[in-house]
Amino acid sequence: MPRMPKQPPLLFPDPTPPEGEDAPRATADTRRPSDALDALDATASSAAAEVTDRDRARVSPGPPEPTAHPAGEDVDQPELPMAMAPTRAPGDDAGAYRGRPWWARLLGWILSPWVSLTIEPNDPASHADALDRPVCYVLEDYGLSNALILDRACQQAGLPSPLQPLPGDPLGRKRAYLALSRRNANLSPLGAPPRPSSHSESLARLLDAHRLDPGLDVQLVPVSIFVGRAPDKNSGWFSVLFSENWALVGRFRRLLAILLNGRDTLVRFAPPVSLRGVTDEGLPPERTVRKLSRVLRAHFRRIRAAIVGPDLSTRRLLVDRVLGSDSVKDAIADQARRDKSSLSDAWKKAHAYAYEIAADYSHPLVRSASFILAPVWNRIYRGVLVHHLDKLKQAAPGNEVVYVPSHRSHMDYLLLSYLLYTKGIVPPHIVAGVNLNLPVVGTILRKGGAFFIRRSIRGSALYSAVFSEYMAQLVAGGYSIEYFIEGGRSRTGRLLQPKAGTLSMTVRAYLRQPTRPVLFQPVYIGYEKLMEGNSYLDELSGKPKEGESIWQLLWGIPKVLRSNYGQVVVNFGEPIRLNDMLARHAPEWRGEAVAEDEKPSWLTGTIDALAQQIQVNVNRAADVNPINLLAMALLSTPKHAMSESDLLAQIALSKTLLEEVPYGERVTVTPHTPAQIVAHGEEIGVLSRTAHPLGDVLGVSGDKAVLLSYFRNNVVHLFTAASWVACCFQHNRRMSLAGVLRLGRSVYPFLQAELFLPWTEDQFVDRIRATIEVFIREGLLEQVSEDDGGILARNAGQSDEVFRLRAIGHSLQQAFERYYITISVLVKNGAGTLSAGQLESLCQLAAQRLSLLYAPAAPEFFDKTLFRGFIQKLRELGLVRTDDAGKLDFDDRLDNWARDAKFILGRELRHTIEKVSPEMAPSEPTAAGGEQAAPAAEESSD
Repeated sequence: MPRMPKQPPLLFPDPTPPEGEDAPRATADTRRPSDALDALDATASSAAAEVTDRDRARVSPGPPEPTAHPAGEDVDQPELPMAMAPTRAPGDDAGAYRGRPWWARLLGWILSPWVSLTIEPNDPASHADALDRPVCYVLEDYGLSNALILDRACQQAGLPSPLQPLPGDPLGRKRAYLALSRRNANLSPLGAPPRPSSHSESLARLLDAHRLDPGLDVQLVPVSIFVGRAPDKNSGWFSVLFSENWALVGRFRRLLAILLNGRDTLVRFAPPVSLRGVTDEGLPPERTVRKLSRVLRAHFRRIRAAIVGPDLSTRRLLVDRVLGSDSVKDAIADQARRDKSSLSDAWKKAHAYAYEIAADYSHPLVRSASFILAPVWNRIYRGVLVHHLDKLKQAAPGNEVVYVPSHRSHMDYLLLSYLLYTKGIVPPHIVAGVNLNLPVVGTILRKGGAFFIRRSIRGSALYSAVFSEYMAQLVAGGYSIEYFIEGGRSRTGRLLQPKAGTLSMTVRAYLRQPTRPVLFQPVYIGYEKLMEGNSYLDELSGKPKEGESIWQLLWGIPKVLRSNYGQVVVNFGEPIRLNDMLARHAPEWRGEAVAEDEKPSWLTGTIDALAQQIQVNVNRAADVNPINLLAMALLSTPKHAMSESDLLAQIALSKTLLEEVPYGERVTVTPHTPAQIVAHGEEIGVLSRTAHPLGDVLGVSGDKAVLLSYFRNNVVHLFTAASWVACCFQHNRRMSLAGVLRLGRSVYPFLQAELFLPWTEDQFVDRIRATIEVFIREGLLEQVSEDDGGILARNAGQSDEVFRLRAIGHSLQQAFERYYITISVLVKNGAGTLSAGQLESLCQLAAQRLSLLYAPAAPEFFDKTLFRGFIQKLRELGLVRTDDAGKLDFDDRLDNWARDAKFILGRELRHTIEKVSPEMAPSEPTAAGGEQAAPAAEESSD
């Protein structure tokens, strides 16, 4: 596979205010600081604008830019402008630099081979307008390396040394620099309440000195130091790991960063601000130091965002917000009452939950992972194709993007994030099952953007409140999110019925704060071969699912790297705008905020409709690969084998149907010829060839046939109309066109619910007509009479045309058999006898029995959830209803529907189904027999 282009991730503005910043106040003493502060802010803003302009063409799933304040409005976070402080020329200060402490000269000499500085602006000293005012430098945090780098930068720029004291030493440190915080100041132990932020004591002393000495006027110069900026595509692996980011790091990591990235060190000087101008505003001392500290923090934050990109560390930035929300505070109080414990203990429990859940996004790790994954994809896949991403880029700006892909493999996480990253889009935060939070692996996933959810959150109101608030903070903050609404990986290849728990949290988060529109982006991921194929086979045969372990993962890596998994296709479906869904299903909602504890009558219906539409749009973006077409053809025969000529003809027919009756504009079909498709199947080990003098036979056997059904099920929905027409002629040589259309209308609601089809009944009828025209043109059917709208007929006997027609219809035949099993069991037991749960269990037993008596069926043939969906649709259509005792009742309409089955199913099969259908449930099922919806926590991927 050709290597994918590597691009840096998209930068977007940070969604949170600077740490420790107070909310704006409209008080009498809140005045805008001096013009020097405004100039500093303009400097920071211009730096951020450079990044924004550079990346404007890319998709930005981040939050909107901060709204500008009206002219004259008082705010407490002005942006530090300043007029550049007076400095000395380089030669004038040579003596001062010779007078530095001996240890500074020694360490500077040791450091010099490892550090090369880029100073911005190019000549900071050229902006000096006076030489008689002292200069004090301000850093983000203390650290010996920062002091040495600052000293060297000042020497190169011709500025006063920071290692010489100010006149009178007002700082009391014999230095001319201070920092807003220490490197470990904000690192609180897990479970401890956050430490309240405080201002710099050195800054307070300096301001006090100005109040005591009216003649003192120190120029404060903020200096930002970046050792190794945001890595580009040419950066080495270890350089990326230790490049500059938002995390507070220790001394050892800082040392490694200097050794690896010191030659790419940026020192940015801001224009100085006059402390005399700040103190002359007349604010109280405490107020003055708090305001100046806040302005400096805002300045440093903007500069860092411009240089290294936004802070995406949701764990560090969002956990405090989650714990500080009203809903979580109430849940903490309730937990304390239930446990009869202190609020502190309940808070610690909530804090632990939040840290268990939260992602810890790391740009260096994501970049490092891209180095690893690129050769992995090249080795195990023949290519990763992406379609319709450009349409996402057009639709996404200004929206909160929620990716909702199909879920068929654990590789889904890595593939989608990797592709987005290489296309210049920041990877989303991904909801993952807590079973993936393994040692080492969990940490890597968490730093790649994964956040974890437990398999069941019922019974834990505190955990539910924390997780819901975390989701709400992600949505409100503009972070892109990814989750799988199927709840888990599909073991049969079909899309699973959606579970609305996480989807509901997303919708409620938007309704609580409907400011940034939400865009749901369905994604179809298609494989030619699955890494989990063997484990799926074991689970389908009845073995319990094995838990993931780090040793299992490590043991499987060599086998994976030796395998050929064919090609992968990622198709981006038609996006769904939440506002459009609300306008359609909740017209009474006027755009106002909905309280957390409020549940409007339209909410559940809107979420269910949204979940269904997501699955519909995933299917409308399907990809038809060579293995899908081979599976459609080969699994239609009893021994899963065909002569080569028949196989080529069947593949050609499938491709013709997809071209002549297209499913949707985003469906993609392999461009390979039937012969190339067969050769590809042999190459990746799907097909086996048996030589014979009368012609080679191609087929699959045993376990491979069961696994191949997975890939047939990926695309079975694309052939619904063709399969329906073919099924009508399985046991009927002739049928009227009107009869085919009438039965199609009758069965369509059930097919629509099971396969997430996008059409109305009238549209489905139109597709049936178009399909019949193709069949007539291909010689599979002929129109023998114009009476009753036309009589259609197939060939008699076992001609090639009959064989091809039977192969097309086989994919839906078993669905109709399941439907008839349900009707037969219900009618045989009588009205008012069975509950929905009992009926599901009896249908599953009958299907298993039928599979044993005849050729093995597809794995989903006796899937209980498919029976449940059919029963639910019967209830929605009124063919079945629940009486006061919870039993299922029906009338003659069900018998009429059952009689139509004789047109689809053969007499022998109908007789067998009626014979094996049990008359009574062996025991009363518990908990409503599976009628209850799955817990919301099952939204997470396994």
